[in-house]
Amino acid sequence: MEKRILAPAQVADAMVGVGCKKCSLKTSQMMLLGIFAGMFIAFGAFASGMISHSIENVGLAKFAGAAVFPVGLMLVVICGAELFTGNNLITLALFNKEVTVSQMLKNWVVVYIGNFIGSIAVALLIYWSGLLNTSGGGLGGLAIRVASAKVSLTMGEAVVRGILCNMLVVLAVWAAIAAQDVISKIWACWFPIMLFVLSGFEHSIANMYFIPVGMLAKGSAKLAEASGLAADKLAGINVGTFLINNIIPVTIGNIIGGAFIVGWVYWYVFKGCTKAAEAPATASQSVAK
Repeated sequence: MEKRILAPAQVADAMVGVGCKKCSLKTSQMMLLGIFAGMFIAFGAFASGMISHSIENVGLAKFAGAAVFPVGLMLVVICGAELFTGNNLITLALFNKEVTVSQMLKNWVVVYIGNFIGSIAVALLIYWSGLLNTSGGGLGGLAIRVASAKVSLTMGEAVVRGILCNMLVVLAVWAAIAAQDVISKIWACWFPIMLFVLSGFEHSIANMYFIPVGMLAKGSAKLAEASGLAADKLAGINVGTFLINNIIPVTIGNIIGGAFIVGWVYWYVFKGCTKAAEAPATASQSVAK
């Protein structure tokens, strides 16, 4: 009978191989696939606002938005793209000494820039499309309120929410690698990503869409009015708060949660301990010879 799922130890082996392949991509490949990933995540972010903006019940609105957002990671995993937060799992290959720090950082930096370009591109296209005027500007008003909430976080809140978010994102990637068919990969992506959005955790790449689209929307008097925010709140949505209050601390949190908490623990349990156990056995064999 065909095996439909990999065991955790097998996933760890696969993730080391995946990390090596990601680091061996050409810079142009990393950039183009990074742009696609940013666009894919932004598509899911836009759809989450579209489905939830007119739902009055807060809990139901959050769940509706969370239910459609995971399409972004599904497209990344199934269609092929490079997502910075998922690529935090390259640390398994690093800890296993199969890629270097410089190789990993090159991938992270190039992919991160690509993700940013893709996310901003979709934010601009959505703004130019006029779709933010949906429901008399209700969708645009929501986009502004979401951006305002995200840039109003304290640094501590942003870092912690970033940690919690990327623990779930890399677990979704881990589960998708374990799944051996498309339908299983879809469900593997859906549950953890739905959970992080529903919980209000912070994803650096998604925020590269959410905050810029809010910044664009606030430039429209109609959409600014639809947001119901005071002038000082609107003024608080700017490039400085976008970077300092959100993107930088959230990115730090994402790296801690994905690369080190999940990445290191799974490497240590499934790879590191195995290496440690093999070392004494190899040494004993050498002495016996």
